[in-house]
Amino acid sequence: MGMIVVLELSDADNEYQFDSHIAAATEKAQLELTRLDDIIGASRMLRPECDRLDYALAVSSGVLCSLFDIFLVGAPNDSELQSQTDQWFSSRIQNFARFFGWDGEKGDLASAIKKLEDTFGIPYDQTGQGISGTIVFSLSPMNHHFKSLGHNPTLFGLFFSILDQFTNQSHFVSGGQMIALTEASGSFELRGATVPARLFCGFTNWLGHLFSDMTGSSGSARKGNRGMGIPSPLWTWANDAIATLQTMRIRIPDWLTQFNEFAMNLYLQGYDLRFQAMQAIPVMLNELITRLLYLTRRLVEYYREHAHESLSPQAMWTACEPFTNPSVKRMLTVAHGTFCLFDATDAIIRGATKTPGSFDVQEIAMRLNIVGIGRFAISLYGEGRRAGQLHKVEQQARFASRERIIVEDYLAGLVELGRLYDDRQLIDFTDAFKNSGPYIRAFEKSARLAALRRVPKDQILTTKSDIDSYFNK
Repeated sequence: MGMIVVLELSDADNEYQFDSHIAAATEKAQLELTRLDDIIGASRMLRPECDRLDYALAVSSGVLCSLFDIFLVGAPNDSELQSQTDQWFSSRIQNFARFFGWDGEKGDLASAIKKLEDTFGIPYDQTGQGISGTIVFSLSPMNHHFKSLGHNPTLFGLFFSILDQFTNQSHFVSGGQMIALTEASGSFELRGATVPARLFCGFTNWLGHLFSDMTGSSGSARKGNRGMGIPSPLWTWANDAIATLQTMRIRIPDWLTQFNEFAMNLYLQGYDLRFQAMQAIPVMLNELITRLLYLTRRLVEYYREHAHESLSPQAMWTACEPFTNPSVKRMLTVAHGTFCLFDATDAIIRGATKTPGSFDVQEIAMRLNIVGIGRFAISLYGEGRRAGQLHKVEQQARFASRERIIVEDYLAGLVELGRLYDDRQLIDFTDAFKNSGPYIRAFEKSARLAALRRVPKDQILTTKSDIDSYFNK
């Protein structure tokens, strides 16, 4: 099969020019190869490249941190870290109080809390409405932080806090119903001359009062008790759901009421925001250790594969960074999955053995690390999302790989054409064509036809110069 070369013939001033377009075609082919390489590389960016050692390191991190959670975090009021965690929160509350003018002695937690309570007053801080209120609404100093919607550290809590401050009400959930107390406080007055100012003061009061209740009330601190802190936002969602359904006049299901009571019982056992923060410690530790193991191993491999003279900080960070790489994300999924597996196993065993012949669900819920489960769920979501993207990109990459072979062959042909038909050969070819017999005979035949048609001799075009002069008039 012979080779066919198509060249463009163009008409220039006094000569013919041939344009091969080989250089332009070569440049376009190179750009196409770059585009195809980007498509193929996209699939590599989404595909984890973990080996057995990576998985072993991830599992080791998960096991180590789960042991930390089982033996040191444990359950509310049965934790080796509870006193240290409570002390840390107490120190933060005192620092926060000093920012607003408290000048008490260090360690005087009751005085610091009292300062915040007076500075950030709110109308929904009832601990009961007398004997009748306690009996009817089951509201007490032990549970009012959980039942009061304004004490919930959620967006719903902020909404009801500002609503109560604007209307001098108190909303709380009890017995599966939302109850509103009107004229909740006879002394409260929301500051601010304009609506935006009052909104800002309402937000400040909500946030400041949450800080004052973080380690319990000033009365409990004065007695040396741990106090009832702020409820965990991971359990108060039932309050928000009940309030929303009742506002929309939708029947509240029995299971939601039962779950709300179950969550309140956990709170009464000491499961507050302080314990939730304590649960986050082994989860963050697992995250840190896994990323550090990935970074360390890749760093050692990078130094082993590159000579000292060729080390580049930017290239080293690209090869070792433990954040966006799909391999480290896969290791995190394995680490957090291992953590949840060991933690859940321990919780189930303790729940089954606490009371012989029964299954203590409350014990399981108190020992199950909800923060770890949430972090593992995020990893699973990321794995599913990347799997969907990888499936789509791999289809494009397979087609791009086949297309790349064709473009490479095409580019090789262009290189060969550029070698065979360089500029000197084109110039020689042009000169040969202009001096060839067909070129000369074409003009002679045109002149004879004009004479045959009785065209005057002075109007007959016999050369290319005559043609150019005629059309350029």
